[in-house]
Amino acid sequence: MRTSRLHLLAAAGVTVATLALTACQDGTGTRDEGASASQPAATASTGTSSQSPAGSSTEGSGSDVNGGSANEASANGGSGAGADTSGKGDSGGGKSGQGTKDEKGSGDAPATFTSCNGSNTAVSAQPVPRPVNHMLITVENTGSKNCNLTYYPVLRFDEMQWVPQPIEESKPQAVVTLAPGESAYAGVVLSAADGSGSGGATGKKLAVGFQGRTPNSSGGPSAIPGLPAKGVYYDSSLTVTYWQYSMDDALTY
Repeated sequence: MRTSRLHLLAAAGVTVATLALTACQDGTGTRDEGASASQPAATASTGTSSQSPAGSSTEGSGSDVNGGSANEASANGGSGAGADTSGKGDSGGGKSGQGTKDEKGSGDAPATFTSCNGSNTAVSAQPVPRPVNHMLITVENTGSKNCNLTYYPVLRFDEMQWVPQPIEESKPQAVVTLAPGESAYAGVVLSAADGSGSGGATGKKLAVGFQGRTPNSSGGPSAIPGLPAKGVYYDSSLTVTYWQYSMDDALTY
């Protein structure tokens, strides 16, 4: 009987020890598994916040990416992740702006306003038999691009100290523009047909000046056309027409 009780006690002791050991192993295993599970989760979170694109299913990750992009965009003068993703936010916009600006420039003001002058034209001055006391100035565009004749020629015989005035009735409706090889004209009334003019003189040299985009501004170098050997007589009646496309129009006044 005593032996049986001893056996029972021994068996009970083994069972308790086994349960204790099992409980200890289960607790340790649970802690190990918990630590192991939490560590990969943290690593995944870190990886997602730095690499996942904006709009990821993880709110924290999307917030991190957008925040980083906003900072970078702010540094680059842009805004939002979209501007930064291309890496061309500013430069692309600048080029576009520049392109727009170039295109608008040709609309706001003529893109390339080139004046006809002594450097890109051939100029001649020749007295004509009809009308009497008239001279015709011819300007031919010898350049490679269009040029503009604005207002009227500024004439100066020899050392003349005054500027002949234009005939206002001859003013055209638009600027005379010459393509390469084309010509335009201006008529010059040299003296009064009835002899009413004063201060008559014979000019041996003539300078033809060109005006720019605004009245009385310089359009570039003057031209020095040849005159007849005997010179050209003029008096105080000396006047000039505005530039004309037609020779007949230039000699009408």
